[in-house]
Amino acid sequence: MNKLLLLKQYLLSKYLRRFKSSKTIQVYQNKKIEKHLAFVLTHSPFYRNYYQDHLLEWESLPVISKREMMKHFDEINTVGISKEEAFQLAVKAEKTRDFSPKINTVSIGLSSGTSGNRGLFLVSEKESAMWAGEVLGKLLPGSLMKEQKIAFFLRANNNLYESTKSRKISFHFFDLVEDLKTHQNRLHELKPTIIIAPPSMLRMIAEWKGNNIIDITPQKIISVAEVLEDVDKAFIEEIFQQTLHQVYQATEGFLATTCSHGVLHMNEDIIAIQKEYLDEEKGIFVPIITDFTRRTQPLIRYRLNDVLIERQTPCPCGSHFLALERIDGRCDDIFYGVHEQTGEQHMLFPDFIRRAVMLSSEDILEYKVTQKDLFLIDIKLKVKNENSVAEAKVKQELEKLWKEKLLVLPQITFTKYDIITSERKRKRIENVIKKKAKHETI
Repeated sequence: MNKLLLLKQYLLSKYLRRFKSSKTIQVYQNKKIEKHLAFVLTHSPFYRNYYQDHLLEWESLPVISKREMMKHFDEINTVGISKEEAFQLAVKAEKTRDFSPKINTVSIGLSSGTSGNRGLFLVSEKESAMWAGEVLGKLLPGSLMKEQKIAFFLRANNNLYESTKSRKISFHFFDLVEDLKTHQNRLHELKPTIIIAPPSMLRMIAEWKGNNIIDITPQKIISVAEVLEDVDKAFIEEIFQQTLHQVYQATEGFLATTCSHGVLHMNEDIIAIQKEYLDEEKGIFVPIITDFTRRTQPLIRYRLNDVLIERQTPCPCGSHFLALERIDGRCDDIFYGVHEQTGEQHMLFPDFIRRAVMLSSEDILEYKVTQKDLFLIDIKLKVKNENSVAEAKVKQELEKLWKEKLLVLPQITFTKYDIITSERKRKRIENVIKKKAKHETI
């Protein structure tokens, strides 16, 4: 690990890289991307061929997605690593739970595949140092000289995460595959100053603290990997009596972090964001990202599978980085309804479903809403009171939503809430319909 590069990136991220306006951010990005493209077109056979008939105005270059990234993995990366070789190493690490091996000096990662197919990512030692500096600069409360014990709950460890270690910062990986009792004991003994975990795990930790099973008082709590729902956020913040922060991190990079006010901002000092609007009036969009720091596995005009909602008012922190109201979920988990008059399919964004459920009853502690068919919605509720009328109220609110959109009412069923935290990412709102016809937006 290049500690000097890590320190440089930390100082740039935390103190030096400041922008007076969105325009200055754009000028900075254009300069970086122009230099980045010169390298990529020289070293990546895929991008060289893909862009050969296009003028190099990066904003209008062709878009790729995870499908193209995995299909052309061998030609996209600039270090000559094959998909087969990388995948075999990543799968072996998953099975043995030893995530330290590399190919030459390149770390290999494997995404959890919530969007339907698993993604591979490659990170060089230089990129690891830069990533670590960015993460520490944006997430650490206080300075690098202050001692921190970081408890990190994830499905898989990686050399990338281990790179944040230093004499003052100790990193403790908690494997989500292990049993919960082990986590309880380790947390109680470690007494971490920072906890980073999926919201489903954070909620469980909050319950342990609330029931006096563990005695911990972390300085900062950070939600990762899953969509953070309001019901979980409120519960975790109430137990720990502090703002819950978020990181938007994916196979595709370090995408967004919360500011001191708890508002998510895209990391526009390392990635450029373009918006493919699903509903421009409401600020709902799919991000197309260009990362101008990653050379090993370049990402240029890469379409993510996430639905984001932009914040409509300026953030009190003063940052000009794009602020988000929330990460709404995966494109795959948009619900669909059939219009009463035209018979066409229309989208219902996860936020619509979320609001309908949470506005229906204060008795709801946890929930899961699944669209199993165009005309079948299954709901699992965990409520405060066994005699609650929450089910009837949820059904009423969802039917009201469908009626407002002039959609044919689906059958709404209720089944027992039987969800426990595991190594699989939890979704509170999920569409399991495998094939969807063409649709219209409303």
